[in-house]
Amino acid sequence: MSLDTGTEALARLAEERVDHRFKGLPPDAEGLTVGELAAQRRNLFTDGFPTPVLVLSAERLEHNLALMETYTERHGLAFAPHGKTSMAPQLFHRQTARGAWGITLAVPHQVRVARAFGTRRVFLANELVDAAALRWIAAELERDADFRFVCYVDSVRGVGLMDAALKPTGVSRPVDVVVELAAGEGARTGVRTEAECAAVADAVAGTRTLRLVGVAGYEGEVPRADPDRVHAYLRRLVALAVEFDKAGRFAGLDEVVVTAGGSAWFDAVADVFAGIPELSLPVLKLLRSGAYVSHDDGRYREVTPFNRVPEEGALEPAFRLWAQIVSRPSPGQAFANAGKRDAAHDLDLPVAQVIRRAGTERPATGVSVTGLSDQHAWLSTDPGADLEVGDWIGLGLSHPCTSFDKWQLIPVAEADGTVVDYIRTYF
Repeated sequence: MSLDTGTEALARLAEERVDHRFKGLPPDAEGLTVGELAAQRRNLFTDGFPTPVLVLSAERLEHNLALMETYTERHGLAFAPHGKTSMAPQLFHRQTARGAWGITLAVPHQVRVARAFGTRRVFLANELVDAAALRWIAAELERDADFRFVCYVDSVRGVGLMDAALKPTGVSRPVDVVVELAAGEGARTGVRTEAECAAVADAVAGTRTLRLVGVAGYEGEVPRADPDRVHAYLRRLVALAVEFDKAGRFAGLDEVVVTAGGSAWFDAVADVFAGIPELSLPVLKLLRSGAYVSHDDGRYREVTPFNRVPEEGALEPAFRLWAQIVSRPSPGQAFANAGKRDAAHDLDLPVAQVIRRAGTERPATGVSVTGLSDQHAWLSTDPGADLEVGDWIGLGLSHPCTSFDKWQLIPVAEADGTVVDYIRTYF
């Protein structure tokens, strides 16, 4: 996939026709291209957008992109933000334009999406043992000399399955792999002990189809995570890289990859990676945090490292879900027309933030979300809460990853409600 082809694919997104596939868009926009609709710069509140509609703040999105660019530069980190958060090639492009080394992904389909839009460097944060997917990756590596692909290995059996799938392809470029060190007993994936890591590395060395290029981990899975436990795990990861280097396992490479980083502990990653000792080769210190791009009003607002290091800045929640009050059956209860099909709810319920009526916006004082049905939000209202059928209610969401995936085309609006762009997702 050439860069020109990727740029052309991004440009073609503006040529897609608006129709019934895309919820929350004006009915009278039917038949327009996305580009034509964006050029109209419609107002979210007055120009025909029906509820529910999920919206990204243009200003906050830009703020978050800029903040993590400067953060990673300041700490000497390469950045491969996790693309499974948004699965939005337009955002992948903006992230790489903001200095990201590449994009992290989780499953083969996501890699295909990224490649279709010109992503040149992909870090797959999983062991890849699917034979059909491996053959496709091998063909991409053979076809495009500029494509860099790295994935986990976390078992000798997995290495064997990868080798068996790749051998028949006869490709000249091996698949680059990093040994994943588990965050502890009971953690998600990864090799549990350093001795087992060495065995997996030995298995890789015994193939012609794979090449060991570093080590990886995910500190977000540290059991009973606190700063001390997370730092200790990350030091184990660095020590593993040092030991592998001393053993000559990285001979012949241009650099060693040492990678970690979710959205809750990237300050710890920055701290520990700053102390990586000099190895025989340069080290690519690769951070993979992804939720920053939209941030949120729930889980990630609570756990973001910027709470611990406020002098480094602050992310801003960029999502807001607008719904409409469709029922007010009693003084203590109301219902809005957005539910589980529209709002993230796996970590926390949405938060009632603002009420909009007749062009005036005010805080949603005395209104809270108590539950979600498929297409309704259950609202509790305090005595005297000023809420009427027909009002718009703006909801803050928790968990970006399960917010993006419910919407295929997401308006990007400026603070005054002017919609300036539309973000296409591919889940």
